[in-house]
Amino acid sequence: MTIDKELLDILACPVSKKPLELSEDGNFLVCKDSKLVYKIQDGIPIMLVDEARPLEDKEIEKAR
Repeated sequence: MTIDKELLDILACPVSKKPLELSEDGNFLVCKDSKLVYKIQDGIPIMLVDEARPLEDKEIEKAR
């Protein structure tokens, strides 16, 4: 299941307040500024900082 483009346009990282990007596989939202990855579960973004995981170095390089 993918996330709606209109929803993606209004979502922002709760830490940096910057826009989020959809991961290549469509399962995560990525914030390059805060270096956090938020999971999308059943089409719903889980935007809790406690649930986010750190963005790995190899993912940062891939996203550039």
